[in-house]
This record gives sequence, C-alpha cells and structure tokens, in this order.
Amino acid sequence: MERRMALQGQRGAAKGLATDVSPQDCARAVMEAVPLVMRYIRMEMHRQRAPHLSVPQFRVLALLNRQPGSCVVAVADHLGVARPTASILVDRLVRRGLVTRTDNPAERRRAALRLTASGTRHFQRAREATHAWLANVLRGQSSQRLQQIAHGVGLLAETLNTCGERNHDGN
Repeated sequence: MERRMALQGQRGAAKGLATDVSPQDCARAVMEAVPLVMRYIRMEMHRQRAPHLSVPQFRVLALLNRQPGSCVVAVADHLGVARPTASILVDRLVRRGLVTRTDNPAERRRAALRLTASGTRHFQRAREATHAWLANVLRGQSSQRLQQIAHGVGLLAETLNTCGERNHDGN
C-alpha cells in the first residue's frame, strides 16, 4: 500500500500536480526505475554489439570508453570477476587490436588500458544504434512528457554529481 501511494505521488508529480514526495519515496522510485532502464539499454547494446565480442568483452570496451587509462583491477571490479579472468579478457581484446596496454612507469603492475581506433568504432556503433533505438522508444511521448523525462534525469544526474561523492564518502 505504501509503495503504491508513493508511486501515485510520483505520477502526480510527473503530471505537474502538487504532491508531497519524501526523499525515501524518491529514492525508492529511482532504485526501481534505474535498473529497469539499464536492463533495456544493456539488452539493446548487447543486440547491437559486434557478433564476435562476448558481453563481458563489450563491457570492457564500455568501461574503457568512459574511463580511458583504467587498469585490469578496475576491469575486474567493473565486471565482478577475479583479476586473472579480467586479465584474460583484456589480453584477448589486445590481441584483436581493440585495446592497447601501456606500462605505467610509476606502478609497473598497473598498465593503462585504452581503446584503439577500432575498439572505439566497435563501441560507438553499438552505442549510436542503442541511442537511435531509445529515441524511437521515446518517439510516441508528448513534447511535455519528453521535457519532464529529460528534466528529471538531468536533475538526478546533477544531484548525484554534486552530492554523490560527499554522501558516498560519509561526509
């Protein structure tokens, strides 16, 4: 019952009605919506990826696109796998010319990983196709609804960028 009331409050807020939504209600809505959105985006990116790339390999490309210079430890953390498994994945991507590995002179065990031009092209093609798919999904929405969605997502990103690190660190 409480969950349904919170969702009704969120829907009312989305329609521009005056409703009280607590931080807990808002957090609950975000925690429910974001995994759903990400699941659909991941499914479409998986569908659009090069057929010879595994999903974990594609996820490595996505990480390196966002965080060039990451190391194998970061890849392992991102994928939720052991370091040797991440190392094998990276080795395969290096052999295929999609990723480069550059030794870090300050810390020899942490080589910097970057996408090659080919790796960037593979990732960008899938990302652009997924962007087009999502735009098509949203195409049936009214201009007002699209503005509300964009505004809400923007506010969430701004809030997390502004406060996220401070709250995550416990300060």
